[in-house]
Amino acid sequence: MTNNLTPIRYTNNTLGECYSKYTHPSGLDIYIFKKKMSSSYAIFGTKYGSVHNIFKPDGSDEFISVPDGIAHFLEHKLFAAEDGSDAFERFSEYGADANAYTSFNKTCYLFSCTKNFEKSLRELLTFVTHPHFTDENVASEQGIIGEEISMYDDSPYDRCFYGMLEGLYHYHSIRRNICGSRESISKITPSLLYSCYDAFYRLSNMVLVICGDVDEKSCLDIADECLGNITDSRNPVTAKSCKKNEPSSVCKSYVEQHMQVAKPIFKIGFKDTDIPGDPVARQRKDISMAILNDMIFSDSGRLYNILVDGDMISPNLATDYTVSDDFAFMSVSGEADDPRAVLTRITEFIDTLKDSGLCKDDFLRCKRVIYADAIRSFDSTDLIANNLFEFVCDGNELLSYTDIIESITFEEICELFQKSFDTDSITLSVVLPVEK
Repeated sequence: MTNNLTPIRYTNNTLGECYSKYTHPSGLDIYIFKKKMSSSYAIFGTKYGSVHNIFKPDGSDEFISVPDGIAHFLEHKLFAAEDGSDAFERFSEYGADANAYTSFNKTCYLFSCTKNFEKSLRELLTFVTHPHFTDENVASEQGIIGEEISMYDDSPYDRCFYGMLEGLYHYHSIRRNICGSRESISKITPSLLYSCYDAFYRLSNMVLVICGDVDEKSCLDIADECLGNITDSRNPVTAKSCKKNEPSSVCKSYVEQHMQVAKPIFKIGFKDTDIPGDPVARQRKDISMAILNDMIFSDSGRLYNILVDGDMISPNLATDYTVSDDFAFMSVSGEADDPRAVLTRITEFIDTLKDSGLCKDDFLRCKRVIYADAIRSFDSTDLIANNLFEFVCDGNELLSYTDIIESITFEEICELFQKSFDTDSITLSVVLPVEK
């Protein structure tokens, strides 16, 4: 079936890397990145995550709302086969390390191995495309995931993170836990799981990425074998994660919780509503924010030394920028006796820096660091596969990433800095020790 497929080849001569894209007759896009390394890696995922909790099924004019946590619940249940076996057991027999995860906007199933790659790939494509949900196995999973939710509820860092999102967003589904709550998952039924599966696990909404020392023809033959009887003639997914008008302001500027922690932990969130509609422009902003964050918050910078030398924070200070097509935020997290004072010092420093201007030498140094990290990522099959999957789902091309990094200018970063870190867009989320 795939013998006549003409691949699209992507090449970067500077990096010395290339990969191929095949569009299978079933509708599935297959990306094969040949890399002569000891391990091989495959990831099979769908553009469906926790924020997609309102959607319109095929043949219906009405949107339906499903319980929070159902995408994560569905991820768990796909490993169970109709005969009572478990896909994890078969991967283990093949010597493969399998896993899965659900994020805000994606669900992925993956494995890595040093042997029996073809058997493992066949298993991956088979179990993900053969759902089996019953009242009994759903009820059993509700107990298991309920315990997982309790574990996350006991984690100060998870609570602090979701406290930040609840502060940043008024309506967006991102403010709710990916796993849902015990109450929300109690409403999940086999019928709802099949509705979500049918809506989002259509092969035209999915991507298969393979990386390693593999034979392309064998990979395509296995795809024919496992997917040959599947035709994706259904309409494109109609889904929405947030149709209410999300204000640019934050919902709450301060969120406080009390848990068993030795020292207060904090997350400072900066809500970003200036999200480019074009995927390439969005990726460019993602890279630019990474450079800018390193310039301001790295442990070699002035702000970090001010905070540490003044005993305001513990040595570990982390930053992260997350952007998708309909949400974006930046976070700064750490431990501090007085998180409010830390926030005040950070905002004062940023205001002063906006007046005095950024340092070009800092820009060049941080840009080199990010470029070097991008180059090193091609030394790992799992990083290549996961990065390629993320890029494809977001509408971008992996091998142009380093070219974009090189093209970013100091003036571009300065302009972005002036538009970022607005004081009206800040939420401070803290977890304080339980009072005695």
